[in-house]
Amino acid sequence: MAMFDRAAEAYDRHAADSPYNAHYDRPAMLDLLGDVSGLHILDAGCGSGLYAAELLARGASVVGVDESERLIRLARKRAPGAQFHVGTLEKPLTWAEDASVDRVLMALVLHHLHYPVNTLREFHRVLRDDGRLLISTGHPTDDWRRLGGSYFTRERIEETWSMGVQTSYRRAPLETLVAEFGEAGFVVEKLVEPKPTETLREKYPAAHEKLSRVPAFIAFRLMKHPDTWVTR
Repeated sequence: MAMFDRAAEAYDRHAADSPYNAHYDRPAMLDLLGDVSGLHILDAGCGSGLYAAELLARGASVVGVDESERLIRLARKRAPGAQFHVGTLEKPLTWAEDASVDRVLMALVLHHLHYPVNTLREFHRVLRDDGRLLISTGHPTDDWRRLGGSYFTRERIEETWSMGVQTSYRRAPLETLVAEFGEAGFVVEKLVEPKPTETLREKYPAAHEKLSRVPAFIAFRLMKHPDTWVTR
């Protein structure tokens, strides 16, 4: 069973207005994406369609994929103008053609993957040569502060979140993430450590104060290394 299937509705309600999702990650990622009008975007790990609905409203065409069938049902209701597939990012996206999308967005999913390089290579395949891959994930220093030990530790962590979701994610230093991007054929065009928004200050002042001092997430805009382009 997919990680969020048992708590899909609870997770959807949480993500729609939570301090870390709605007022921290999504504003940063949408800003990093920039103008998406007329672009075809793959929302990888799309969840209940919160990003997809916003991208449609901004003029993009969207295809989403998530392993949770229940979350995909919610996404289809929230963003009926998008296409959605139920499937894992750990396997090839057989329904996606080579060089068929302008942007791939993967928000807060990378750290859950067991074989991230394989997934990144699949994104490289489906992206056009001038496309971009947008990724947000847990900040390595946040894991280090919470879990202790060596910053350079690489391990999988098992946790139960407040809504009862049993989750597994990877702890790894920044150099590991960047090395994996390169192994998959990408280079970092821009790195962002998100800053809390004014709406976060108004709705969740304690979270705003904390995130003003300590980053929880880190975001990347990646481009294909020119040596990997199909067309010149």
